[in-house]
Amino acid sequence: MALHFLSLAQASLLHLGRRARARWASWLRVLLLAAQIIVLALASSSYRSGRQRQTILRHIYLATAPLLTWFLVLSALISLVLIRIVVATAVSYGLSQYALEVVARTLVLELIPLYAAMFVAVRYSMPNAHGIRERLAGLEDGGIRRSEQELLQAVLLPCALAAAFSVLLLAALSCVVALLLSYLTVYGFSPWGLSAYTHSVGKVFSAPVTLIFSLKTLFFSLAVAIVPMAATAQRDADGRYSRGSDITELARLFSVVLLVEVVSLLGNYC
Repeated sequence: MALHFLSLAQASLLHLGRRARARWASWLRVLLLAAQIIVLALASSSYRSGRQRQTILRHIYLATAPLLTWFLVLSALISLVLIRIVVATAVSYGLSQYALEVVARTLVLELIPLYAAMFVAVRYSMPNAHGIRERLAGLEDGGIRRSEQELLQAVLLPCALAAAFSVLLLAALSCVVALLLSYLTVYGFSPWGLSAYTHSVGKVFSAPVTLIFSLKTLFFSLAVAIVPMAATAQRDADGRYSRGSDITELARLFSVVLLVEVVSLLGNYC
């Protein structure tokens, strides 16, 4: 009985060890691919070829233009609802002078970069990564095998740059729309509230807060660009490209985004 229990315990520990090693290797693969994509993105040689530049521009268009209108409309509606709730609550408690600061901190600094990143991930980055993986699997079935460097430069780099650009652009435009809506909600179309408005918002966007906000949005864009592509470039145990679980890939991406969000909150409020 004791030997049976020890053998079960040993088997369980070995299984947990293999799973932990596999997860650690997977995260190392993500970090290695992130470093390779960043180096390629900063290298001028990646843009010398006219065909490569056209491919990157085409992916940027596909990652941004189809999402732009719907995202801005959705973002404007969400922003307007949240702004009305915050302003009405502040007025009811006699704290209307703090309404704009609360809107800037909660909506612009925290929410907009977060849902911009997740919107691009769900609508472009993850579906595109799955399409690339299926295409690579089809090429292997046809006897065509692409080298890792060719895969990085010709396939993954344009998609990663497009996803990162889309997150940055959508977040920037949504922040502008939210700030404009907050002014119109509080002051209407009168230009006389501009001085008080810039003073209230300027108190929120100090130099450290602006730096943390910029870095957070940048890291969100890198997470959306790289984490799904890392799953695309990773082979299975048989050395082939097989489609992984959507839930697993989304959970991995969300964990990275959540980590960046927590670090930014610590930097802003601790």
